[in-house]
Amino acid sequence: MKKSRALDYLQFVQANWRFLSFGILMACSSSFGQTWFIGLFTPNIESTFNLSHGEWGTIFMIGTLFSAALLTFTGSFIDKVSLKYYSVLVCGFLAVACAAIAVTPNVMFLVLAIFLLRHAGQGLATHVAVTGMIKRFYRNRGKAVAIATMGFPIGRGVLPILITTSIVAIGWRETYLACVIIIVFIILPAVILLLRGSSQNCSESRNSSNSVTSAFIKPRFEPTLIQTLQKPLIYLIIPALLAPSFFDTALSFHILPIAELKSWPVTWITTGYTIYGITTILSSIWIGPIIDKVGSKYYFAYSLIPYLLGLLVLVTFENPIWAWVYLGLFGVGSGLRATIVPVVLSEFYGTQHIGAIRSFVATLGVLASAIGPPTLGFALDQNVSISLMTTFAITYFILAIFLALYASLLEKKTKQP
Repeated sequence: MKKSRALDYLQFVQANWRFLSFGILMACSSSFGQTWFIGLFTPNIESTFNLSHGEWGTIFMIGTLFSAALLTFTGSFIDKVSLKYYSVLVCGFLAVACAAIAVTPNVMFLVLAIFLLRHAGQGLATHVAVTGMIKRFYRNRGKAVAIATMGFPIGRGVLPILITTSIVAIGWRETYLACVIIIVFIILPAVILLLRGSSQNCSESRNSSNSVTSAFIKPRFEPTLIQTLQKPLIYLIIPALLAPSFFDTALSFHILPIAELKSWPVTWITTGYTIYGITTILSSIWIGPIIDKVGSKYYFAYSLIPYLLGLLVLVTFENPIWAWVYLGLFGVGSGLRATIVPVVLSEFYGTQHIGAIRSFVATLGVLASAIGPPTLGFALDQNVSISLMTTFAITYFILAIFLALYASLLEKKTKQP
């Protein structure tokens, strides 16, 4: 069974390696605007602009909120223009964003720079990587998303050590300028090359003869975003969709101050991100073919359980080795959800309007990720205990799991003749 699954993956990658590589590259490129990446610069930015944890978190929130306000609009254009053209624009936007934060002279400009980074990186680069796979692949959508989203843990596993080393060696502004060079001279040309003739390089599409139409892939009716918002289903799954966006983002943004409170050396965090990356990749690759066979709705709610276990580790243990366990468990949750969430949306709502629907969900995720850092930042400033903050998070995750389970039962019931 395992050998057959590995062979299936290998054959799929061989047939679609260029497009899948594009997805991995765009997912990895989103790192420049991801919360954990910006969080690596937190001590330097706070020191440069004389900011408290709460003030820096508020700046991050404002920039991210502006990003969320535009994401549904800018993200929907992926349904209207060619993927190659859209991707080139996103790469150019990302380069401008990195340059903006590198030269930011004051706090006001810092807000603008954060907006550009969040919108180009966490927002649009992620959107391109995932939505591109959903639109292009049909029968093997789970495997495609699982492979493409490997770019997220690759970036998170490799870049923290490189970035922290670079900041010490050349400075934080110079490090972001180096990112501009990488985007313009490496990532952008690679995207253009990988998407050259991409319509001929994909082995399947929705209407291809080898596609399989099954109940869990194709809904009877494919609603528009407006029609989606008129039904209760979306509101039942939103808490589960937003849970990691709020809590994982907040913890990643303030991971160094939290590590200090836990007496965890910084090296245990930076190397722990490698563990995070490995567990993310393994869990994502494991779940991909499973949801291709049986669907993702059943696993959607349970994908939050690794986060629950990670939070229990965070609140319970003090030895630095547990930093790796905490990050490893969060990596498992991240890997499962990186594959499950995009696919579950297509199972619920189809792919005809998936760009607009996913943009809306991404907007909510960005909003949640905007609120998380300042909330935790002010809590840290007020010396709120890690125990109290973690208890609140655990309660929310449990509630979100039960709502998601109920949503799956409700959706199944409405489809019965």
